[in-house]
Amino acid sequence: MPNNQQRREAAKRKLQRQLARREQQERARRQRLVIVGVIAAVLVISGGVWWLVSPRSDSTASGDQSSSSASASDAATSPAEPTTPCSYPASGTAAKAVNPPSNLSPLNTGTVQADITINGRSVPIALDRKLAPCGVNSFLSLAAQGFYDDTTCHRLTVSAALNILQCGDPTGKGNGGPGYSFATEAATTAKYPVGTLALANAGADTNGSQFFIVYGPSTLDPSYTILGTVSKEGLKVIDKIAAGGTAKGGQDGAPVTKATIEKVTAPADALDGTGSYVAATPSGQASGLPTAPAPTAAAPGTDTAAPLTTGAVPSTSGGAG
Repeated sequence: MPNNQQRREAAKRKLQRQLARREQQERARRQRLVIVGVIAAVLVISGGVWWLVSPRSDSTASGDQSSSSASASDAATSPAEPTTPCSYPASGTAAKAVNPPSNLSPLNTGTVQADITINGRSVPIALDRKLAPCGVNSFLSLAAQGFYDDTTCHRLTVSAALNILQCGDPTGKGNGGPGYSFATEAATTAKYPVGTLALANAGADTNGSQFFIVYGPSTLDPSYTILGTVSKEGLKVIDKIAAGGTAKGGQDGAPVTKATIEKVTAPADALDGTGSYVAATPSGQASGLPTAPAPTAAAPGTDTAAPLTTGAVPSTSGGAG
């Protein structure tokens, strides 16, 4: 039977092997980027330059550090796939005392089953590490520190182009965040069907704490980091809040039915990445990503919805902070 010293040495060797594999994966990623760069240079030299522009929707999701909405250019510069390690640089003043995530190389596969308690009712969610390893890592970190506890969802939109409930700002004003930001993890072809849970922002790479839940048809630019999905049972809770409409009767504003998040819970080992996670969407989840096509956005100038940005309140509220 191995003694304590032998077990420690075995654990150390295992850690060294894991670090070596991580370094090898990162080296392979850098090599792929170099190859892509060379190919791009050849195309430029030969005169074959293509400009890819993503069409902009009139309805957007706004977040917590400015009132600007995510634009088509933001979507075009979003990374095609999520990458690690993560970075959480300081940004603005934290609405609630909190530390940025300490784990900068979180798991990037599998899902984490968590729960948002809103108005005393359970809203089960499935967080997808593959789609947004850094975003899921941040969400779990904030939840573990109680950042979302006893906060309200400050924004509801009710229009043909945008149907979302936006939460995650402890100030309840739409411009609060965690005091740090991080990069966008959204493919330029992303869709946001009913049941989508995503981060609001104020443009590319301005993710923070604010998030939104899509409860109805929505047309959004592919500029928002998708964290995962909300279960069908959870959507019933959101639908009940949405049914009350907005405080001033418009299409965008504070919900009449107050939406209070008592807490966000996740497995105790979810944050350190040592648990066993299910790779597929569990039974009972909403048809996550993507489903039926979104309707055409309302014409500019009409009272549709403000952007889901992280920071300011375009119209009546802001987004992810």
